Amino acid sequence: MDIRHLADPTRVTRMTTEEVRDTFLVDDLFAVDAISMLYCDADRAILGSAVPATKPLTLESAPELRADTFCERRELGILNIGGPGTITVDGKDYPMAPRDGLYVGRGSRSITFASTPAAGGDEVPARYYLLSFPAHAAYPTAHVRPGDTEPLRLGTPEEANQRTLYKLIHPAGVRSCQLVMGFTVLEPGSVWNTMPPHTHDRRMEVYLYFDLPENGRVFHFMGRPDATRHLVVAEGQAVISPSWSIHCGAGTGAYSFCWGMGGENQAFDDMDHLTLGDLQ
Repeated sequence: MDIRHLADPTRVTRMTTEEVRDTFLVDDLFAVDAISMLYCDADRAILGSAVPATKPLTLESAPELRADTFCERRELGILNIGGPGTITVDGKDYPMAPRDGLYVGRGSRSITFASTPAAGGDEVPARYYLLSFPAHAAYPTAHVRPGDTEPLRLGTPEEANQRTLYKLIHPAGVRSCQLVMGFTVLEPGSVWNTMPPHTHDRRMEVYLYFDLPENGRVFHFMGRPDATRHLVVAEGQAVISPSWSIHCGAGTGAYSFCWGMGGENQAFDDMDHLTLGDLQ
């Protein structure tokens, strides 16, 4: 398991492009037939991936966790951004269609990821995105489909930010200890997400960008509102946003992104909103 220590807002203003990318961008997810994990010091988040292309993969603990099982003291959110598959938690199978989510509660012991073989042999493997936080309470493992949620329509074509937000794990839906997680899909012709941006000092956030073409990119903005920086992000890459940082982006075309948060509270609307005039 990789360990990542983030920079403070003062240091970020002096960092080179390479240093900003090395600190906040996660660009090595979704290796085939492997589980990748990164431990971040911001709210002790762990983000990772599992791509069981030719064989099932089992999530094990890591020496850095000092735990017998991964979820001994943690909860886990999962989003499938690939083909169909199955996740097995403590002997129970959860069929995972594309864009399905799964919440795995604290105390779960066995977690296995698999893809569903296609009839013609030309299958697209499941691609599971993982986000985990420490948990002080146990909630039941729960499967959630986008159709189980009430989509939230946001933005306008004129502002190029028309999008649909799906809340998967949140206090009014699938319950968790501190994890809040969902994804947003932009309409064709729209490119902006979360603009004007915001901060929330009470929790950190991670954006995973997906549904980008091979040559598509998102220009993700981060940093202090008065000293912004940007990252050029490709398909399947994630950006870690500490609580003091803005987080927004514009793409070369429409795309989707998974957002996940953890910290002091779970209030989705607990944000410190900014205006375009605040940004520099």
